[in-house]
Amino acid sequence: MKSIWNGIIAFGLVSIPIKLYSAIETSSLDLDMLDSRDLSKIKFQRINDKTKKEVPYEKIVKGYFYKENYIVLDEHDFEEASPEKSKTIDIQNFVKMSEVNPMLFETSYYAEPEKQGAKAYMLLLNALKKTKMAGLAQFVLRQKEHLCLVYEQNNTIVISRIRFAQEIRSVSEINRPAEKAISKKELDVALALIKQYTSEFNINSYKDTYSDELLKIIKAKAKGKRPTIKKLKVKKAQSDNLYEQLLESLNKKGA
Repeated sequence: MKSIWNGIIAFGLVSIPIKLYSAIETSSLDLDMLDSRDLSKIKFQRINDKTKKEVPYEKIVKGYFYKENYIVLDEHDFEEASPEKSKTIDIQNFVKMSEVNPMLFETSYYAEPEKQGAKAYMLLLNALKKTKMAGLAQFVLRQKEHLCLVYEQNNTIVISRIRFAQEIRSVSEINRPAEKAISKKELDVALALIKQYTSEFNINSYKDTYSDELLKIIKAKAKGKRPTIKKLKVKKAQSDNLYEQLLESLNKKGA
């Protein structure tokens, strides 16, 4: 694996030099966009809006439209915006992982210590493991400041990027149903159904089968065969009554 970021984790006055590696990889197939007429690859070009000519990559700059004009930013400007945090994951406080809203999580990285930081790394790792806490920190990755959690997973320090609060939309934008009267017997059966379906969380039990099925179709088409498409079977309850639907679900699971 190739590291994507080098820097330090600042834990009080303790500095831990680390490398970050992406902990996530996609399971989807790499599909190309083609012209349906001759199956040639489609290329995307960076076109100047005025001249209609392609712009070389080295001539592209970033700018912000401000008061009818573009203000061009360079690498120095991005570094100046957050000079102290550019190479530091600065733990500002510790929180309980159970109190973190799952909607905040974006992606995760494995932190690997440099040789000179091995002991400090193990100290933080064991402290996080024992307390089941996570360090809340900020750092800069690819010219953008991120909020993150530093926690222990599988005897490794993991850095998970999380969203800022203002990035989560308010539920007030959603048309939620009005309160409905739920009877005690309906709630009791719903609770019993949840209990019956309750198990230990084991993500390994679930596999992304879509890509595998798609690859089977690709191989079949390559041989000139017509792929078999699985039809979705919709299961319907025998009654429109909510209580009877719950009971039917409970009895079916029990059987």
